[in-house]
Amino acid sequence: MTFRPIEFFGIELFRIKGQPWGFFGWQGIIPTKSLLNLKEIFDRLDPKRFSEVMEDAIMLMLDSIVEEVAMKYMPNVWSMLPKKVKDEIIVVMNIESETFLTTFMEEVKEHIDDVLDIKQMTVAACVREKRLVNKIFQECGDKEFTFIRRSGFYFGFLFGLIQMGVFFVYDASWVLPFFGFLVGWATNWVALKVIFRPLNPIKIGCFSLHGIFLKRQMEVSETFARVNCVEILHTKAIWEEILSGPKSKNFFAMLRAHSIVFTERLVGGMKPITIAAMGSQQFSEMKEEIAQKIADKLPSVMPHSYEYTTEALDMENTIRERMQKLPYPEFEGVLHPAFEEDEILLILVGGLLGLVAGGIQVVAMY
Repeated sequence: MTFRPIEFFGIELFRIKGQPWGFFGWQGIIPTKSLLNLKEIFDRLDPKRFSEVMEDAIMLMLDSIVEEVAMKYMPNVWSMLPKKVKDEIIVVMNIESETFLTTFMEEVKEHIDDVLDIKQMTVAACVREKRLVNKIFQECGDKEFTFIRRSGFYFGFLFGLIQMGVFFVYDASWVLPFFGFLVGWATNWVALKVIFRPLNPIKIGCFSLHGIFLKRQMEVSETFARVNCVEILHTKAIWEEILSGPKSKNFFAMLRAHSIVFTERLVGGMKPITIAAMGSQQFSEMKEEIAQKIADKLPSVMPHSYEYTTEALDMENTIRERMQKLPYPEFEGVLHPAFEEDEILLILVGGLLGLVAGGIQVVAMY
Protein backbone atom coordinates (compact mmCIF):
# COMPACT_ATOMS: atom_id res chain seq x y z
CA MET A 1 0.00 0.00 0.00
CA THR A 2 3.00 2.27 0.40
CA PHE A 3 4.04 1.91 -3.27
CA ARG A 4 1.04 0.46 -5.15
CA PRO A 5 -1.04 1.19 -7.10
CA ILE A 6 0.83 3.96 -8.88
CA GLU A 7 -2.40 5.59 -10.08
CA PHE A 8 -5.67 5.78 -8.11
CA PHE A 9 -7.51 2.45 -8.30
CA GLY A 10 -11.24 2.40 -7.70
CA ILE A 11 -14.18 4.72 -8.16
CA GLU A 12 -13.09 8.22 -7.19
CA LEU A 13 -16.35 9.63 -5.85
CA PHE A 14 -14.60 11.77 -3.25
CA ARG A 15 -10.95 12.36 -2.41
CA ILE A 16 -8.99 14.92 -0.42
CA LYS A 17 -6.13 16.38 -2.47
CA GLY A 18 -2.78 14.78 -1.65
CA GLN A 19 -4.33 11.83 0.23
CA PRO A 20 -3.97 8.21 -0.96
CA TRP A 21 -7.50 7.18 0.00
CA GLY A 22 -10.84 8.13 -1.45
CA PHE A 23 -14.41 6.89 -1.81
CA PHE A 24 -13.93 4.26 -3.09
CA GLY A 25 -10.32 3.38 -3.89
CA TRP A 26 -6.65 3.79 -3.08
CA GLN A 27 -3.40 5.09 -4.52
CA GLY A 28 0.04 4.15 -3.19
CA ILE A 29 1.24 6.59 -0.53
CA ILE A 30 4.51 7.50 -2.26
CA PRO A 31 3.01 7.97 -5.78
CA THR A 32 0.39 10.25 -4.23
CA LYS A 33 3.01 12.74 -3.01
CA SER A 34 4.20 14.18 -6.31
CA LEU A 35 6.39 17.29 -6.10
CA LEU A 36 7.31 17.44 -9.76
CA ASN A 37 5.54 18.58 -12.90
CA LEU A 38 7.39 16.60 -15.55
CA LYS A 39 6.39 18.86 -18.44
CA GLU A 40 7.53 21.94 -16.53
CA ILE A 41 10.86 20.33 -15.62
CA PHE A 42 11.69 19.21 -19.18
CA ASP A 43 10.67 22.58 -20.62
CA ARG A 44 13.97 23.79 -19.16
CA LEU A 45 15.88 21.59 -21.60
CA ASP A 46 17.07 23.58 -24.63
CA PRO A 47 17.08 21.21 -27.66
CA LYS A 48 19.62 23.36 -29.52
CA ARG A 49 22.00 23.39 -26.56
CA PHE A 50 21.43 19.65 -26.11
CA SER A 51 22.35 19.14 -29.75
CA GLU A 52 25.52 21.18 -29.33
CA VAL A 53 26.59 19.14 -26.31
CA MET A 54 25.99 15.90 -28.21
CA GLU A 55 27.44 17.10 -31.53
CA ASP A 56 30.79 15.26 -31.54
CA ALA A 57 29.39 11.98 -30.18
CA ILE A 58 26.42 12.03 -32.59
CA MET A 59 28.66 12.80 -35.57
CA LEU A 60 30.96 9.88 -34.81
CA MET A 61 27.95 7.60 -34.35
CA LEU A 62 26.26 8.69 -37.59
CA ASP A 63 29.52 8.51 -39.55
CA SER A 64 30.02 4.87 -38.57
CA ILE A 65 26.36 4.04 -39.30
CA VAL A 66 26.43 5.63 -42.77
CA GLU A 67 29.70 3.82 -43.57
CA GLU A 68 28.28 0.45 -42.46
CA VAL A 69 24.98 0.84 -44.29
CA ALA A 70 26.51 2.24 -47.48
CA MET A 71 28.97 -0.67 -47.68
CA LYS A 72 26.08 -3.10 -47.22
CA TYR A 73 23.57 -1.67 -49.71
CA MET A 74 25.80 -0.11 -52.39
CA PRO A 75 29.39 -1.24 -51.76
CA ASN A 76 30.62 -0.65 -55.33
CA VAL A 77 29.12 2.83 -55.68
CA TRP A 78 30.31 3.89 -52.20
CA SER A 79 33.84 2.57 -52.76
CA MET A 80 34.11 4.41 -56.08
CA LEU A 81 32.93 7.77 -54.72
CA PRO A 82 35.72 10.37 -54.73
CA LYS A 83 36.93 11.56 -51.31
CA LYS A 84 35.65 15.06 -52.11
CA VAL A 85 32.10 13.72 -52.54
CA LYS A 86 32.32 11.76 -49.30
CA ASP A 87 33.57 14.87 -47.52
CA GLU A 88 30.59 16.80 -48.85
CA ILE A 89 28.28 14.08 -47.52
CA ILE A 90 29.93 14.43 -44.12
CA VAL A 91 29.40 18.22 -44.22
CA VAL A 92 25.72 17.71 -45.07
CA MET A 93 25.48 15.06 -42.37
CA ASN A 94 26.94 17.47 -39.82
CA ILE A 95 24.30 20.09 -40.67
CA GLU A 96 21.44 17.62 -40.79
CA SER A 97 22.48 15.85 -37.60
CA GLU A 98 22.02 19.08 -35.64
CA THR A 99 18.56 19.56 -37.16
CA PHE A 100 17.75 15.89 -36.55
CA LEU A 101 18.67 15.97 -32.86
CA THR A 102 17.15 19.41 -32.19
CA THR A 103 13.76 18.58 -33.72
CA PHE A 104 13.78 15.16 -32.10
CA MET A 105 14.41 16.60 -28.63
CA GLU A 106 11.69 19.22 -29.21
CA GLU A 107 9.21 16.38 -29.77
CA VAL A 108 10.51 14.46 -26.73
CA LYS A 109 9.98 17.59 -24.60
CA GLU A 110 6.49 18.09 -26.00
CA HIS A 111 5.51 14.49 -25.27
CA ILE A 112 7.64 13.78 -22.21
CA ASP A 113 4.68 12.22 -20.36
CA ASP A 114 4.44 9.66 -23.18
CA VAL A 115 8.08 8.53 -22.83
CA LEU A 116 8.78 8.86 -19.10
CA ASP A 117 6.74 7.80 -16.08
CA ILE A 118 8.52 9.41 -13.13
CA LYS A 119 6.17 7.81 -10.59
CA GLN A 120 6.78 4.33 -11.99
CA MET A 121 10.51 5.02 -12.03
CA THR A 122 10.56 6.14 -8.38
CA VAL A 123 8.37 3.31 -7.12
CA ALA A 124 10.31 0.68 -9.09
CA ALA A 125 13.60 1.93 -7.61
CA CYS A 126 12.21 1.84 -4.05
CA VAL A 127 10.71 -1.63 -4.51
CA ARG A 128 13.85 -2.96 -6.18
CA GLU A 129 16.22 -1.55 -3.56
CA LYS A 130 14.63 -1.31 -0.12
CA ARG A 131 17.80 0.36 1.19
CA LEU A 132 16.85 3.53 -0.72
CA VAL A 133 13.68 3.96 1.33
CA ASN A 134 15.65 3.29 4.51
CA LYS A 135 18.29 5.81 3.51
CA ILE A 136 15.73 8.53 2.74
CA PHE A 137 13.98 8.14 6.08
CA GLN A 138 17.17 7.63 8.10
CA GLU A 139 18.80 10.77 6.73
CA CYS A 140 15.67 12.93 6.76
CA GLY A 141 14.61 11.77 10.22
CA ASP A 142 18.03 11.37 11.80
CA LYS A 143 17.34 13.85 14.62
CA GLU A 144 13.84 12.48 15.21
CA PHE A 145 15.17 8.92 15.57
CA THR A 146 17.71 10.22 18.08
CA PHE A 147 14.87 11.92 19.95
CA ILE A 148 12.86 8.68 20.05
CA ARG A 149 15.84 6.83 21.54
CA ARG A 150 16.40 9.50 24.19
CA SER A 151 12.70 9.93 24.94
CA GLY A 152 12.69 6.45 26.44
CA PHE A 153 14.71 7.93 29.27
CA TYR A 154 12.87 11.27 29.55
CA PHE A 155 9.29 10.07 29.35
CA GLY A 156 10.05 6.66 30.84
CA PHE A 157 11.44 8.35 33.95
CA LEU A 158 8.36 10.58 34.36
CA PHE A 159 5.89 7.74 33.84
CA GLY A 160 8.04 5.51 36.03
CA LEU A 161 7.56 7.91 38.95
CA ILE A 162 3.81 7.41 38.64
CA GLN A 163 4.33 3.66 38.49
CA MET A 164 6.49 3.78 41.60
CA GLY A 165 3.85 5.79 43.50
CA VAL A 166 1.12 3.29 42.61
CA PHE A 167 3.32 0.36 43.63
CA PHE A 168 4.03 1.88 47.06
CA VAL A 169 0.28 2.14 47.66
CA TYR A 170 -0.69 -1.19 46.08
CA ASP A 171 2.12 -3.74 45.71
CA ALA A 172 0.34 -6.62 43.98
CA SER A 173 2.65 -8.70 41.75
CA TRP A 174 0.77 -7.78 38.57
CA VAL A 175 1.19 -4.00 39.08
CA LEU A 176 4.79 -3.80 37.82
CA PRO A 177 4.24 -5.75 34.55
CA PHE A 178 0.92 -3.97 33.92
CA PHE A 179 2.36 -0.49 34.49
CA GLY A 180 5.51 -1.49 32.65
CA PHE A 181 3.36 -2.14 29.58
CA LEU A 182 1.52 1.17 30.04
CA VAL A 183 4.76 3.11 30.53
CA GLY A 184 6.39 1.55 27.44
CA TRP A 185 3.26 2.17 25.37
CA ALA A 186 2.78 5.75 26.57
CA THR A 187 6.47 6.64 26.16
CA ASN A 188 6.56 5.74 22.45
CA TRP A 189 3.09 7.19 21.81
CA VAL A 190 4.03 10.56 23.33
CA ALA A 191 7.39 10.61 21.52
CA LEU A 192 5.71 10.09 18.13
CA LYS A 193 3.08 12.70 18.87
CA VAL A 194 5.72 15.26 19.85
CA ILE A 195 7.53 14.67 16.55
CA PHE A 196 4.55 15.41 14.29
CA ARG A 197 2.16 17.42 16.46
CA PRO A 198 1.01 20.09 16.58
CA LEU A 199 1.00 20.52 12.81
CA ASN A 200 0.99 24.31 13.02
CA PRO A 201 2.86 26.36 15.66
CA ILE A 202 0.85 27.17 18.79
CA LYS A 203 1.96 30.19 20.82
CA ILE A 204 1.63 29.93 24.60
CA GLY A 205 3.09 33.06 26.11
CA CYS A 206 6.73 33.23 25.09
CA PHE A 207 6.77 29.53 24.13
CA SER A 208 5.88 27.99 20.78
CA LEU A 209 4.69 24.39 20.47
CA HIS A 210 5.38 22.74 17.13
CA GLY A 211 6.19 19.22 15.93
CA ILE A 212 9.95 18.58 16.08
CA PHE A 213 10.02 17.24 12.53
CA LEU A 214 7.94 20.11 11.17
CA LYS A 215 10.23 22.73 12.71
CA ARG A 216 13.04 21.31 10.58
CA GLN A 217 11.17 21.74 7.26
CA MET A 218 13.99 23.75 5.61
CA GLU A 219 16.68 21.25 6.64
CA VAL A 220 14.63 18.13 5.90
CA SER A 221 13.64 19.45 2.46
CA GLU A 222 17.29 19.92 1.53
CA THR A 223 18.22 16.42 2.69
CA PHE A 224 15.20 14.81 1.00
CA ALA A 225 15.97 16.52 -2.33
CA ARG A 226 19.67 15.61 -2.17
CA VAL A 227 19.15 11.93 -1.35
CA ASN A 228 16.42 11.53 -3.98
CA CYS A 229 18.47 13.13 -6.74
CA VAL A 230 21.64 11.22 -5.87
CA GLU A 231 19.97 7.82 -5.44
CA ILE A 232 16.82 7.82 -7.60
CA LEU A 233 16.11 10.84 -9.79
CA HIS A 234 19.59 11.32 -11.24
CA THR A 235 20.09 11.93 -14.96
CA LYS A 236 21.50 8.47 -15.73
CA ALA A 237 18.45 6.81 -14.17
CA ILE A 238 16.07 9.14 -16.02
CA TRP A 239 17.61 8.33 -19.40
CA GLU A 240 17.70 4.63 -18.60
CA GLU A 241 13.98 4.81 -17.80
CA ILE A 242 13.28 6.62 -21.08
CA LEU A 243 15.38 4.14 -23.08
CA SER A 244 14.27 0.91 -21.42
CA GLY A 245 11.24 1.70 -19.26
CA PRO A 246 7.57 0.81 -19.88
CA LYS A 247 7.14 3.77 -22.25
CA SER A 248 10.37 3.29 -24.21
CA LYS A 249 8.49 2.07 -27.31
CA ASN A 250 7.01 5.56 -27.69
CA PHE A 251 10.48 7.10 -27.48
CA PHE A 252 11.88 4.76 -30.15
CA ALA A 253 8.84 5.32 -32.40
CA MET A 254 9.64 9.05 -32.33
CA LEU A 255 13.33 8.33 -32.92
CA ARG A 256 12.54 6.09 -35.92
CA ALA A 257 10.41 8.77 -37.57
CA HIS A 258 13.10 11.43 -37.14
CA SER A 259 15.84 9.04 -38.30
CA ILE A 260 14.01 8.34 -41.55
CA VAL A 261 13.54 12.07 -42.19
CA PHE A 262 17.27 12.53 -41.43
CA THR A 263 18.18 9.89 -44.03
CA GLU A 264 15.93 11.49 -46.65
CA ARG A 265 17.61 14.86 -46.08
CA LEU A 266 21.07 13.32 -46.06
CA VAL A 267 20.53 11.72 -49.45
CA GLY A 268 18.93 14.95 -50.71
CA GLY A 269 19.41 15.54 -54.43
CA MET A 270 21.14 12.18 -54.78
CA LYS A 271 17.90 10.30 -54.02
CA PRO A 272 17.01 9.53 -57.68
CA ILE A 273 20.53 8.25 -58.33
CA THR A 274 20.51 6.23 -55.11
CA ILE A 275 17.15 4.63 -55.91
CA ALA A 276 18.32 3.90 -59.46
CA ALA A 277 21.44 2.23 -58.05
CA MET A 278 19.71 0.01 -55.47
CA GLY A 279 15.97 0.08 -56.21
CA SER A 280 13.14 1.64 -54.20
CA GLN A 281 12.66 -1.47 -52.05
CA GLN A 282 16.28 -1.55 -50.95
CA PHE A 283 16.23 2.21 -50.40
CA SER A 284 13.30 1.79 -47.98
CA GLU A 285 15.13 -1.07 -46.25
CA MET A 286 18.26 1.10 -45.96
CA LYS A 287 16.31 3.89 -44.26
CA GLU A 288 14.83 1.41 -41.80
CA GLU A 289 18.25 -0.06 -41.07
CA ILE A 290 19.73 3.40 -40.43
CA ALA A 291 16.84 4.13 -38.07
CA GLN A 292 17.40 0.83 -36.25
CA LYS A 293 21.14 1.37 -35.95
CA ILE A 294 20.59 4.86 -34.52
CA ALA A 295 18.17 3.35 -31.97
CA ASP A 296 20.72 0.64 -31.10
CA LYS A 297 23.68 3.01 -30.72
CA LEU A 298 22.05 6.08 -29.17
CA PRO A 299 22.11 4.72 -25.57
CA SER A 300 25.90 4.37 -25.76
CA VAL A 301 26.42 8.08 -26.57
CA MET A 302 23.71 9.45 -24.27
CA PRO A 303 26.14 9.83 -21.29
CA HIS A 304 27.65 12.82 -23.13
CA SER A 305 24.43 14.70 -22.32
CA TYR A 306 24.30 13.88 -18.59
CA GLU A 307 26.13 16.96 -17.31
CA TYR A 308 24.03 19.41 -19.32
CA THR A 309 20.76 17.56 -18.59
CA THR A 310 21.44 17.59 -14.85
CA GLU A 311 22.20 21.31 -14.96
CA ALA A 312 19.15 22.15 -17.10
CA LEU A 313 16.54 20.08 -15.26
CA ASP A 314 17.80 21.29 -11.86
CA MET A 315 15.77 18.59 -10.10
CA GLU A 316 17.42 18.88 -6.69
CA ASN A 317 16.77 22.59 -6.27
CA THR A 318 13.24 22.21 -7.62
CA ILE A 319 12.31 19.50 -5.11
CA ARG A 320 13.97 21.37 -2.24
CA GLU A 321 12.26 24.69 -3.00
CA ARG A 322 8.83 23.12 -3.43
CA MET A 323 9.10 21.13 -0.21
CA GLN A 324 10.22 24.21 1.69
CA LYS A 325 7.19 26.16 0.43
CA LEU A 326 4.64 23.50 1.38
CA PRO A 327 2.19 24.33 4.18
CA TYR A 328 3.00 22.30 7.31
CA PRO A 329 0.14 19.78 6.87
CA GLU A 330 1.22 19.04 3.28
CA PHE A 331 4.89 18.84 4.24
CA GLU A 332 4.04 16.33 6.98
CA GLY A 333 2.05 14.39 4.39
CA VAL A 334 5.07 13.85 2.13
CA LEU A 335 7.02 11.58 4.49
CA HIS A 336 4.90 10.72 7.54
CA PRO A 337 2.22 8.56 5.83
CA ALA A 338 4.86 6.21 4.39
CA PHE A 339 5.59 4.78 7.87
CA GLU A 340 2.48 5.93 9.76
CA GLU A 341 0.92 2.51 9.37
CA ASP A 342 3.86 0.99 11.29
CA GLU A 343 3.64 3.41 14.23
CA ILE A 344 1.25 1.15 16.14
CA LEU A 345 3.86 -1.61 15.87
CA LEU A 346 6.52 0.67 17.37
CA ILE A 347 4.16 1.64 20.20
CA LEU A 348 3.23 -1.99 20.82
CA VAL A 349 6.90 -3.02 20.95
CA GLY A 350 7.47 -0.30 23.56
CA GLY A 351 4.59 -1.73 25.61
CA LEU A 352 5.87 -5.30 25.35
CA LEU A 353 9.38 -4.28 26.38
CA GLY A 354 7.88 -2.46 29.37
CA LEU A 355 5.89 -5.59 30.22
CA VAL A 356 9.07 -7.71 30.11
CA ALA A 357 10.93 -5.15 32.26
CA GLY A 358 8.10 -5.21 34.79
CA GLY A 359 8.19 -8.99 34.84
CA ILE A 360 11.91 -8.97 35.53
CA GLN A 361 11.32 -6.53 38.41
CA VAL A 362 8.74 -8.90 39.92
CA VAL A 363 11.12 -11.87 39.69
CA ALA A 364 13.91 -9.82 41.23
CA MET A 365 11.74 -8.64 44.14
CA TYR A 366 9.91 -11.84 44.92
